[in-house]
Amino acid sequence: MFSPTSAPHHVHTVHRLAAASTGAFLLLFGVLGSVRAPAFLTTSGADVLGMSTNGLLATLSLLMGAALIFAAVRSGPVASTISLVAGGLFLASGMVNTMVMGSAMNVLSFGLVNVLFSLVVGAVLLILGAYGRFSGALPADSPYAHVSRPVGTARTVVVHGDDDRALAEAERAVALHAATPEQVVGVHAASAHRTHDQRLRAFLGAS
Repeated sequence: MFSPTSAPHHVHTVHRLAAASTGAFLLLFGVLGSVRAPAFLTTSGADVLGMSTNGLLATLSLLMGAALIFAAVRSGPVASTISLVAGGLFLASGMVNTMVMGSAMNVLSFGLVNVLFSLVVGAVLLILGAYGRFSGALPADSPYAHVSRPVGTARTVVVHGDDDRALAEAERAVALHAATPEQVVGVHAASAHRTHDQRLRAFLGAS
């Protein structure tokens, strides 16, 4: 999680806004669906915001909406990850429910508008969740320029050797009172952070 003292990066802002806005709509959809109190499992549910819903879909919407809102409040990286997962689930739901509409297997009471909503929202969440995060040539100020995320939840920090050495040399120079003004500024910026990758990014951005 990034230090609250550092200015939010626009990439993280995009991730958080995407998660928050989608989560808010899903919460509204879930609440209205619950108020209408349709049967929990029915293939012909109530109409809410132009889409069909039943008790199961309303419950899932509330859970997904809450997860996205939590992710947006938590941090940009968390919002990005949850948006990517949710986007994949929405796309899968849209494709699967296209095949079961009109049958007894349509347990989420999906209609055509539901399918279109799932496909569009899934694509938007994937695009915005990946925005500024996955690229062969990330800009130097990208918060993901020195971070890679392999399969799983743990974060692996990939530090460029020259950058790491530059930070270490600057810290030694400051301790010996022989630092350049750029090194002093960079080390001061890095000192506001706790984890190594955060300190390195702050040092590179300030020096």
